[in-house]
Amino acid sequence: MTIDRQAAMQAAASVPGLPRDGDGPVFREPWEARAFTMALALHARGLFTWPEWAEALAKQIKRAQAEGDADTGETYYRHWLATLEHLVAEKNVAPENELHRYRDAWDHAADRTPHGQPIELTPEDFS
Repeated sequence: MTIDRQAAMQAAASVPGLPRDGDGPVFREPWEARAFTMALALHARGLFTWPEWAEALAKQIKRAQAEGDADTGETYYRHWLATLEHLVAEKNVAPENELHRYRDAWDHAADRTPHGQPIELTPEDFS
C-alpha cells in the first residue's frame, strides 16, 4: 500500500491528535494505515474537508470517552474508522446498514481464518 506523502503530511497538519513523528503519521498496525489511506482517498474525492473531518473525529472521540474509553492512544484509529463509517453513511456514499453488513462479514471471516493467514471474504461470510 502506498500513501501519498504530501496528502499524508497535509492530513497530519490539519487533524489535531494524529499520531505522528518527524516523518509524518505513524501506525501501530497495518489496518490503521489502511483506514488512514481510505480517509485520504475520500478527502481527495471531495467527500469532506480536513476541518470537517477533524470536527467529526473530535465528536467521535468525545462520545467514546463519555462511554468509558480511557483515551490512552491505542484506540485512536478505531475512532478514525468509526468517523469514516459515520461520514460515509451521513453523506449517502453507502447506507449504514450496508456498512454494518460488510463489517459483520469481515468479523465472521476473521473468526474463521487461522492466525497469520490472509482474511478473505466469501459469500458465506454475509449469511
